[in-house]
Order: sequence, then C-alpha cells, then structure tokens
Amino acid sequence: MNPAVFLSLPDLRCSLLLLVTWVFTPVTTEITSLDTENIDEILNNADVALVNFYADWCRFSQMLHPIFEEASDVIKEEYPNRNQVVFARVDCDQHSDIAQRYRISKYPTLKLFRNGMMMKREYRGQRSVKALADYIRQQKSDPVQEMQNLEEITTLDRSKRNIIGFFEQKDSANYKVFERVASILHDDCVFLSAFGDVSKPERYSGDNIIYKPPGRSAPDMVYLGSMTNFDLTYNWIQDKCVPLVREITFENGEELTEEGLPFLILFHMKEDTESLEIFQNEVARQLISEKGTINFLHADCDKFRHPLLHIQKTPADCPVIAIDSFRHMYVFGDFKDVSVPGKLKQFVFDLHSGKLHREFHHGPDPTDTAPGEQTQDVASSPPESSFQKLAPSEYRYTLLRDRDEL
Repeated sequence: MNPAVFLSLPDLRCSLLLLVTWVFTPVTTEITSLDTENIDEILNNADVALVNFYADWCRFSQMLHPIFEEASDVIKEEYPNRNQVVFARVDCDQHSDIAQRYRISKYPTLKLFRNGMMMKREYRGQRSVKALADYIRQQKSDPVQEMQNLEEITTLDRSKRNIIGFFEQKDSANYKVFERVASILHDDCVFLSAFGDVSKPERYSGDNIIYKPPGRSAPDMVYLGSMTNFDLTYNWIQDKCVPLVREITFENGEELTEEGLPFLILFHMKEDTESLEIFQNEVARQLISEKGTINFLHADCDKFRHPLLHIQKTPADCPVIAIDSFRHMYVFGDFKDVSVPGKLKQFVFDLHSGKLHREFHHGPDPTDTAPGEQTQDVASSPPESSFQKLAPSEYRYTLLRDRDEL
C-alpha cells in the first residue's frame, strides 16, 4: 500500500489556485491558418468563413489579431460545429499567391466566404469583438423572410428590390438553390418566400420566382430558367439585384472606390426621379458595352455638395453629369444633351482616349477646330478627384501602392 502524501498548507493553496485557474480560464480558439494546400477544402466546407488577410509587419494587422481571436471565441460558443463558422487567416507575405488570387490591396482585409464563394462586399465595419460577432450573427440569420399569407405582398417596401419565391415544399431542391442565392445577395435585394397552401395561387405552373422592381409602375419579371441550376438562378437574380446605375453613398463609397474603375456620376436632387430615369435609360442604351470599364453611379446633390463645389456647381445646378477619373473631375455639357445619340458615349470614350485630360490642359484638339481657325494651348487645371478621398484610409489600413508588393 502506497503511503499517503500530505501537502503543506502553502503547497495546498498553490495547487488549488492552479486547479481553479485551469477550470475557469477560457480556452482560446485556434484561428485556422490557410495555405495553398488547405484553403479550398476549408472554405468549401464552411457555411460561413471570415478570413483575415494580414501581414505581420503591418501595425493595423497586429492590432486586429487579439480582437479577431476573441471574436472567434465568442462565436464558437454559439456555433460549436466547426463547419458552421470558420475564423481563418492568411499571412500574405508567406502566401502571396493567395493574396493575388483575392486581389488584396491593403492590410488587414477581412473577406467573407459562403461555401467557398467570396462575397463581393468585404467587412468594413468597426474592429471590435462585439461588431465582428454581431456581423457573423447577421450573416448566419435566415436571408429569406417567410410570408404567412399573400396579402403581405401588398405591403412590401417598393423602394427596394424584392425577389419572391413560391414553392410547394421548403425542403425541395428548388428552395435550397433559392436560399443559397439569397444568402449571397441579401444585401442587394429583399428575399421572401411562401410555401404549400399559401403559395398555391402563384404556383399554377409549378414553383416559380418573381422579381418586383422598385416603384409600383414597373411590371414584375418571372424567372424562366432551371430552378435547380445554381449558376443560372444566381446570374438572373444578381442581374436584378445589382442595378447598372448604382447609388453612391458615404457608406459604400470606400467599396466603390476600391473597385478601381472611374465614376460616371449623375448628381440629382433626391426627389428628381425623372432625371435619374433618363440617365439610367441612356446608360443602358449607349454604354452597356462599357460596364467593365467604368462605374455608373448617381448621387444625392444635397449629400455630395462638396464634389459639386469642386466642379464649380451647386445643388441649384442639378442635374449634373460628371466623370471622376480618380485624378481629375470632368463635367458633361448640358444635361439636356444626354439623350442626343452617342453624346454620353463619346464623353466616356474621350476619357478612355485621354482627350478629356488633354483638352483641360491644352484646349480643344486640332481636329475639333474649323479649317483655318487658329489653335493655341489654353492653360487649364482640371479639378482634382473628389471621390478618391473616399478610398480606404491610411489611418485604418496599410495600403499597397503597387500590387507587386505582394
């Protein structure tokens, strides 16, 4: 029989303290480190993944690390299944190929993934444990509102873009695709659904999806493609949810600026929907082929008085059309000319060709003057870009001046 071991009182106190500390100290969740070998498998199997793209030498990255880890601890308690929510990180110095793959232009960058698909909007909110945890909770909430009766359609907010799915069963393959699309695009549209007897009056030809555009005069549009084909369904709904001409606000200005495309902007009074409709129609008619080379935007004249002042305009001059190239701002002539065939298109082409820049510095091109008319350089200084100031702040990120820095 082994002899009993008696601890002295100081030793006993020390042992009890260690035991209590071990029991009550929370276990810190290990943040998943991604590399070329595991990134696809981990992200593809995660319902939601928040990925921190960082560099060890970046002081903003260093400040975020403990906050990111603590937020992960909080969320893991609420979503213990490892594939429900993943907090992960990428060391961009060690894995520059991954950083280039996801077009990282600043540190730290927080990007959200759903089942391996990167969301267009990165996280740009407050960098606190509560804000990050609340953001994930929001992402985990049901993206589709279920209607209990079809009368709810009459009370929809028609200032928003509404996508409504009518399904026989909630556990159907059709609804699973619809729900997945909604989880990706719920920031751009309101998604609603109805099932069974509630949806029956709208299912005369089977399950279907309709789009209700903003306003009460525009007709509904019906999706005619395969409802089990994710790509077709996603592309159709995305086309409806993300308008060709988007509104720029102070909330999304950083995101739009970071896309790196020049802005073609209509400044208009909020209540002046007629000018906006004319502009939207002309952009669709003249400039649809330029969609990948320039961002088509509209802005509230009252909210964006400073950019207007920059081009020597005031809200009283609205509607006004201008281009911000992120170097300079250029003003379209008279808004009434926007409907002249090819006029708006030529304005954008003149930006791409450099003609707008040359003319501001040197006056009209010789080819634009009448025969025999004398030409001379006209010294001019075009207004500097105003919207460039909405780009990511150097007080919040380490900005990469050249993508080759990766």
